[in-house]
Amino acid sequence: MVIAVLLLMICGLILRIYFASDFYLHAWDERYHALVAKNLISHPLLPALYDNPVLPFDYHNWTSNHIWLHKQPLPLWMMALSMGVFGPNEIAVRLPSILLTTLGIWLTFRIGQSLANVKVGFIAAFLYSIHGLIIEFSGGRMATDHIDASYLFFIELAVFFALKFSLNNKNQACNIFCGMSIGAAILCKWLPALIVIPIWYLFIIGSKKFTIAQILMNLLILCFVILVTVMPWQLYIHYEFPLESQWESHYNLRHITEVLDKQGGPFYYYFDNLRIVFGELIYIPLIWFLYKTFTDLKNYNRLALAVWLFVPIIFFSIVQTKMIGYIIFTAPAIFIITGIFCQYLYRYRYKYTWLIYTIILLLLALPVRYCIERVSFFEIRERRHQWAIDLKALKKNIHDERKTVIFNTAHPIEAMFYTGATAYPEIPEINVLGELRKKGFNIIVLDKGDLNNDVRKLADIQILKVSREIAK
Repeated sequence: MVIAVLLLMICGLILRIYFASDFYLHAWDERYHALVAKNLISHPLLPALYDNPVLPFDYHNWTSNHIWLHKQPLPLWMMALSMGVFGPNEIAVRLPSILLTTLGIWLTFRIGQSLANVKVGFIAAFLYSIHGLIIEFSGGRMATDHIDASYLFFIELAVFFALKFSLNNKNQACNIFCGMSIGAAILCKWLPALIVIPIWYLFIIGSKKFTIAQILMNLLILCFVILVTVMPWQLYIHYEFPLESQWESHYNLRHITEVLDKQGGPFYYYFDNLRIVFGELIYIPLIWFLYKTFTDLKNYNRLALAVWLFVPIIFFSIVQTKMIGYIIFTAPAIFIITGIFCQYLYRYRYKYTWLIYTIILLLLALPVRYCIERVSFFEIRERRHQWAIDLKALKKNIHDERKTVIFNTAHPIEAMFYTGATAYPEIPEINVLGELRKKGFNIIVLDKGDLNNDVRKLADIQILKVSREIAK
């Protein structure tokens, strides 16, 4: 079975590499994460989007400000480390997500094996390996991309260590690693990672290996490790960047009460999307699992899986801003529940042969279909966009990145990533251009056929004609 899981991981890795082999940055939100991560290479404790803003900016606007605290730092640090080793390119940006979601296949197998058996673990690992949305996150094509890929990994890692600790109460290292993993998850995408604490508690009481005093002591140790992992960064940014950190804290809370960035939906948004993300028959194993859970509340491992899945879905259903990525960290629980249900059905294969095999086949085949649709195996996909090629070619016109400003580009974030210069989508007033020239800035204006004569008459600026593609 070990060899089978390794082969599954290799196939999952190939899928992820194939999907991630786009040689341009994706619009939402990869380009922002990539640029901030690239800037972190030179100053790891100063997260910046516009690293060298030459024009005024509004720190309330996370798409064009200077200090960038819109996301927690850990995924950005991992991307920065990858680019520091392999260079600032698209594959290096995606490499941490590719590797983490590949390791997630093994974690899913081990958790499923421990909670049920080897067969359930393998089914769950298979579903994880081919899951279209997880592959999309690792490839940077979905909004919140690498942030959610990292979040998924560290929450699952924390669940794994919680389960290991419950099975061996003398292995305090597993409890510490669980706390560190929860802290790492918080440093990816904030407080919903605390869902692991009730899961930890249910595993602990279900093992019947701990006294009440031991449970309380180990819970204190767990919480202490989480705080030690998380608080240094929170204290640092509130001290160093008080305006930005206060605004982002307020902005995060607004997700609960307001629909932000037009990302809303009805209360049943996530329940409705389960059929799209996990296959149309997913409701059958979930309803069955809920029934089994409520008829035997003393089965704490089953209750822990229910908490892992349903508590986040209910919470985010109440939250006004809704995105499918918000609940992706519940995916391993769904895969394991599906595996348990398939094994349950298999017991009745002799009595209802065709029905049983049809349901099992569809539970596995529908996610495969979804994977094929998301990965687009049978579609001709443009891997290199002309606008990205043109932006990369601008590098040869730049001799001093810190003293170069690009104006009139439809892709300012990507332009800064590829060239290192500062870039803006619009052309400022003529007097502003004059002031920048006096300060010694090299000014590049991209000509998309829309320049007025006043700009064309200016001396000491470079006007570069660009393709229609770069203007889009």
